Amino acid sequence: LLLFLHLPGTSEEVAPPLQQSFMIPKKEINMVSDMAKWKRSQAYADYMGFILTLNEGVRGKKLTCEYKVSEPIEKLVALLNTLDRWIDETPPVDQPSRFGNKAFRTWYAKLDQEAEKLVATVIPKHLADAVPEVAVYLKESVGNSTRIDYGTGHEAAFAAFLCCLCKIGVLRVDDQMAIVFKVFNRYLEVMRKLQKTYRMEPAGSQGVWGLDDFQFLPFIWGSSQLIDHPNLEPRHFVEENVVNENHKDFMFLECILFITEMKTGPFAEHSNQLWNITAVPSWSKVNQGLIRMYKAECLEKFPVIQHFKFGSLLPIQPVTS
Repeated sequence: LLLFLHLPGTSEEVAPPLQQSFMIPKKEINMVSDMAKWKRSQAYADYMGFILTLNEGVRGKKLTCEYKVSEPIEKLVALLNTLDRWIDETPPVDQPSRFGNKAFRTWYAKLDQEAEKLVATVIPKHLADAVPEVAVYLKESVGNSTRIDYGTGHEAAFAAFLCCLCKIGVLRVDDQMAIVFKVFNRYLEVMRKLQKTYRMEPAGSQGVWGLDDFQFLPFIWGSSQLIDHPNLEPRHFVEENVVNENHKDFMFLECILFITEMKTGPFAEHSNQLWNITAVPSWSKVNQGLIRMYKAECLEKFPVIQHFKFGSLLPIQPVTS
C-alpha cells in the first residue's frame, strides 16, 4: 500500500502543487548487467507495490459487483473508447503475409500524435506538467509499431501508466476496484481487438511454455477475484460450461474464453502452463504462484524489461526506504 500513502491532498482544490520536476521517461536497462539496477530501483518497488495493492483490492470480488466510479475513471474509459474507435476507422490492409498487418502502423501513428492530448483529458490543469511524462507510458502500452507485436512488456507499460496517475493523485485509493474492473478490463478488450484485427505477433512469447501469448496481469488479478469462491475451483476453469456461465464475472475466465476462441486443439497442448494450474488446490495458491511467476518470467527477464522507461514518477534510482 506504500504507493497510496504519500498522495497529495484529498481533493483537487486543496491538493498542493507537486514539488516535482517531470521528465520524459527514457530507457535505462541497456544490457543484462543493468537488471540489478532495475530490481533495486524505486520504480520496481512502486510498480510491484501497485500490482499487489490492486491484487488485494479485487480479492473475492466479481467484475459485476458495485464499486465507486470517479470522474478520472470515466475519462480513462473514454480515452480507451477513442482508441477502440480508431481501430474501426483503420481497417486491416490487403497484404501477402498473414501476421502483422501494416494498418497497425497507421493506427499507432495516430496514437503517437494524439497521446498527450488524450492524457490531458484525464489529468487536471494544475498537473498539466505531468502530461508528457505520463503519456509516454500510454504510447508504450499498445504494442510495437515496427515489429507489429504485443506482449507483457506493453501490458506492464499500461500498469505503469495507471501507477503514475496514482502517484500524481489523479487516481485515489478508493478507485482500486474501478482501476482493475473498469479501466484495465476495458484496456484488455481494446488490446484483444488490436491483436485480432491486425494479427499482431506475440512479443517475446515463450510459446507453449509461457502462460499466455499476450497478457499476464489479468491472470494474477483474476485469480485473486476467485479466492474463496464457494464452488469454482482451479480444476474447473477448463470446463467450457463453467467459462461460458462465469466469464462476465471473472477476468481469469474471460482470458480463458479468449484463448479458446483464438487457438485450436486440446487446451493442455496449446496452453500447457495454464493447464498445469488446474492441479493447484486453491485459488490463493494459484495467485501466489502467479505473482512469483510474473516476477521471474516478466519482470526479471531482460528482453521484456529492456524496453521499460524511467522518469521522475518511476525512477531508476535505488529505493529510499
